[in-house]
Formats: sequence, structure tokens, C-alpha cells
Amino acid sequence: MKEAVGRVASESSNGTWTSLSTLKEHIRKIRARAFEIKGNYVKIAYPIELFEFGNVPQLMSSVAGNIFGMKAIKNLKLLDIMFPKAYIKSFDGPGFGVHGVRKFMKIKDRPLTCTVPKPKVGMTTVEHAKVGMDAWLGGVDFLKDDENLSDQKFNRFYKRAELCFKVRDMVEKKTGERKSYFINVTAETKEMLKRAKFVADLNGEYVMIDFLTAGFAGFQSLRDFCHDNKIAIHVHRAMHAAFDRNPKHGVSMLVLAKLVRLIGGDNMHIGTAVGKLVGSREDVMLYRDSISNSKISGGKENLYQDWQGLKDTIPVSSGGLHPGLVPNIIGLLGNDCVLQLGGGIHGHPNGTISGAMAFRQALDATLKGIDLGDYAVEHKELRDALRMWGYSRPV
Repeated sequence: MKEAVGRVASESSNGTWTSLSTLKEHIRKIRARAFEIKGNYVKIAYPIELFEFGNVPQLMSSVAGNIFGMKAIKNLKLLDIMFPKAYIKSFDGPGFGVHGVRKFMKIKDRPLTCTVPKPKVGMTTVEHAKVGMDAWLGGVDFLKDDENLSDQKFNRFYKRAELCFKVRDMVEKKTGERKSYFINVTAETKEMLKRAKFVADLNGEYVMIDFLTAGFAGFQSLRDFCHDNKIAIHVHRAMHAAFDRNPKHGVSMLVLAKLVRLIGGDNMHIGTAVGKLVGSREDVMLYRDSISNSKISGGKENLYQDWQGLKDTIPVSSGGLHPGLVPNIIGLLGNDCVLQLGGGIHGHPNGTISGAMAFRQALDATLKGIDLGDYAVEHKELRDALRMWGYSRPV
């Protein structure tokens, strides 16, 4: 065990497989050191001199690079990472945080609501905008693209942006409520920034990025643009399970979540614990705390972290949710979150507007402490939703 751990610390800093005549004492002083082994859990400390400030790709090349391919280990998982003050200060972090988003959306204390048009791909631009309009009219705050909708022939990005923001403006005038759109700009970095500028020119408040498939460098470039243009960033975690699902190997979702906050995502998907995606209640709560709290206390599998005043990232709960599960999610995450329903709105027997109304009714009932079944007696949309899905949890 000590041999394997030593190799991990060596390979991830300035060591190699053999002795070196070039390893001077000043170089030896800044090598990584494993300083605690408890069973299969190991802590490694890295001198700050090993890192370029403000550069997440270089960080991950160091602490999660060659070490995963070493023959000396059968499995290795990066469970957590703690950033020192000097390193955190080299990043901007989220531009808005929950208080900033609440301010421009004019929503004081309830959870924020969101929907993805379903089916996620295949609809024309006009069909997509119509679903968005219906959801907004039914009471949803945010329209959101799904992870694999970008600029396909059936729904071009620039036409979608123009039409959806026109619809948004119309719905805002009609309802008197603020509405916004997490439009997916994920692409090659230069094109991604071009799309983000187009959104800014349309007075969009948000863009969305699939941060893992776009890459840490692309995410940082987008964050810089959004910082200069006062745009918030919705972060989708597509592909995360390729890193974190194997309990014995890879990079944990906790580490990925911390990187999102460090770089500057304003919202991030963290799972539901009751929906269709993997993730226990304990995991979801840990992710929530890591991106929401100003400080995180350490435990068996996580480290202490002081975020040094960096704004929070809003946790997003999504994946197989419907109105009957709203009390569960609010009980888990509280009010400072985004609740996202897709099929749980558009699958409503009376259509998207009724589905959005049922969602808001479930939210209102929960915040008032009223049982959903009791509230549904005088709210037909919620009643129909409960008849269809009840309180079932997708598998």
C-alpha cells in the first residue's frame, strides 16, 4: 500500500520510475507527499508551487492525470480535493449565486422552477418555442435545452434563440413574471463564445454548458465572457457518470462539483435521490453542501473547505421528477435550489400548460405545509397529475 501511494504522489508531482541525477534539493522540496493512510483512504498534500493559478486543466493534469493509468494500482478514485486560499483567489467563481439570480428573476424565497421540452431532440424550432411558451405561461421560471440539443438541422441554434427570447418577452408582458432560458451554447470554444454573444445581444440572462464534454478550458473561456457580459451559467453534468459511477475508480462527483463552483457555474445538476438517475440521499446532500455552503466540515470521505467568500452555485434537481415528488425534493434541498421537471410536465394528460400549473400547485402546497392530496381537491391540474403518477419514483 505504501509503495503504491508513494508512486501516486510521485507521479502526480515531480517524480518518475527511476532515480534522477537532475533531482536537486530545491525540486525535492516541492514534491507531493502522502501524509495519511487509513485503510483504503489516502491523503496527499501538494505544495502550491506545483500549480499554475487560475488553470483547472493544469490542476487536473497533475492530481488526476497519469496516475490513473499506473500499473502499480488496480483501482484509484479521487474522492475529494481541498483548495487553499491563494488558489481560490485566482478564480472568479460564480457571477451571481442564489441571491444574484433571485434578484434579477424577482423571486424572493421559493425554489426556482425549470423545464426541458420533451422529447429532448427532434422537435422543430417552432415546436420547441411553443412548448417553452406553454411552460412559461403555466408558471415555470426557466426553459432549458437538454444536453444534446445544440445546432441540429431540425432546430438551429440561432433561430431557436431569436424565437424563444421573443416568446419570453411576450410571456413576461402577459404574466408580469420574469422568465429566462438556459440555452445550450456547448460547442467548439470559439463557436461557443459566438453563441454566448448572440444570447447577450438578445438580452438573455443565462447560457448553458455541458462542462465535461466542452472541457475545463472551454468552460473557463465561457466563464470569462459571461463575467464581462453579466450573464449567468447553467452547468449540465453530462458524462459525469463515466468518471464517478464506478465506486473504486475515477473522479468523484464531489470533486467535479467543486470545480464547477471554483470556475464559476451559477447552477449545477446534482441529482435527486428519488428520480431516475443514480445517487443516494447522502451523496446529493454532500454535493449540495459543497456548492452552497461558505464552509464545509470534513468527514470520512470529504475534506474541510473554506470557500473564502466565493459565491455559491445553485443546486439543480432533475431527472424523472413529477409533481408528486416535489415535497421530497424540497425536504432534501430546501428552497435555494432549481427544481427541473421534463416529462413530469409535458406528460401531463392535459398538456404542457396544465403540467406546469400542476408543478407550481405542488410547490405552493408544499411551501404552505399542505398535503398534496388535500390541495389537489380544489386544483384540477395537480389532481390529474397525481392520478397519473401518484408519488411513484422512477427506476
